Amino acid sequence: MAEHNHKDEVTGVDTTGHEWDGIRELDNPLPRWWLWIFYACVAWSVVYMIFMPALPAPPGFEGFTRGLTGNSERVNVAQQMADLQASRSANFERLQNADFQAIESDPELFRFAIAAGRSAFGDNCATCHGSGGGGAVGYPNLNDDIWLWGGTFEDIRYTLHVGIRSDHPDTRFSQMPAYGRDQLLSQSEIRDVTQYVLQLSDQSFDAAAAGRGAEIFAMQCASCHMEDGTGDQAQGAPNLTDRDWLYGGSAAQIEATIHRGPYGVMPSWEGRLSEPMITALATYVYSLGGGQEDGGDEMGAGGQ
Repeated sequence: MAEHNHKDEVTGVDTTGHEWDGIRELDNPLPRWWLWIFYACVAWSVVYMIFMPALPAPPGFEGFTRGLTGNSERVNVAQQMADLQASRSANFERLQNADFQAIESDPELFRFAIAAGRSAFGDNCATCHGSGGGGAVGYPNLNDDIWLWGGTFEDIRYTLHVGIRSDHPDTRFSQMPAYGRDQLLSQSEIRDVTQYVLQLSDQSFDAAAAGRGAEIFAMQCASCHMEDGTGDQAQGAPNLTDRDWLYGGSAAQIEATIHRGPYGVMPSWEGRLSEPMITALATYVYSLGGGQEDGGDEMGAGGQ
C-alpha cells in the first residue's frame, strides 16, 4: 500500500494511498451536482417515510408504519377492481341468460362479450385448448366444426355449465371401454378393428383385416359410433369417418385408443364463473370458427 501523500505526476492531484497492481486512486472530490442530488434523495426519503407506508415492524411485531396519508396499494387495487366491475355491470346484466341472437344483434354487447370471453378463456381454458383454441392431441380443437357434444351456442353454454365427466350431477358423460387393458378384445382383434376404422376414414388399410374388424365393430362399437361410423353427439361418440381425431388418426394411435379407452375430463364452470361470464365465454368459443347454426343465427361456431 502506497503512502497517502503521494502526488500523481500527470495530474498533480494527491492520491488516496490505495494502490492495486501499480494503479493509484486519485483523491478528487465528488462532483457538486452529484452531491446535491444525493442530499435531495436523502431528504425526499425522509419526507416519504413520514407520509407513506415505509418501515416494517421490528422483530416480534407485526405490521408497518402507515404514514400520515394512510395510503395502501391493496386498498387502491381493490377499489380499482370494484370500479372496473361497476363499469362492466350493465353489460354483464344484459348477458344474463341472453341468447346468441340477442348478443349478436347488439354490436356493443357483442364486442363486450367477445372481450370478456377471450379474457376468461385465457385464464381458464387456454392451458388445455391452447391460446387460440387450436387444441392438441387429447384436447379438442375449438376452431373447426367438429363437435362431440353439439356445437350450437346453447350446446356450448351447457357444456361449460356441467363439464364433461366432471363432478357436476348433470355432467355430460360417455365412456369408451378399454378393450385391450380390460381384455375385452385380443390384440389381434384390436388390430383388425383398427384396419376397419382406417377404412371408414378412407385411409390405407388391410382389406382382409378390415373385413374381420367390420364384424367386431358391429358387435362392439356400432351402438355408440353407429353402423356407418358417423358417431352420435347425444352420446359424445365421435365421427370416425371425417379424419378429425382427438387422440390421433394413425394406425398406431387408433390401436392405442381402442386398447386403453381414453377418458378425458373437462371441469364444470358452474359456480366457478358467473352466469354472464359463462355466456360471454360461450360467445367467444362459438365465434372462433365454423360450426353449427343455432336458431337461425348467421354466424357459425367452431370446436369439438
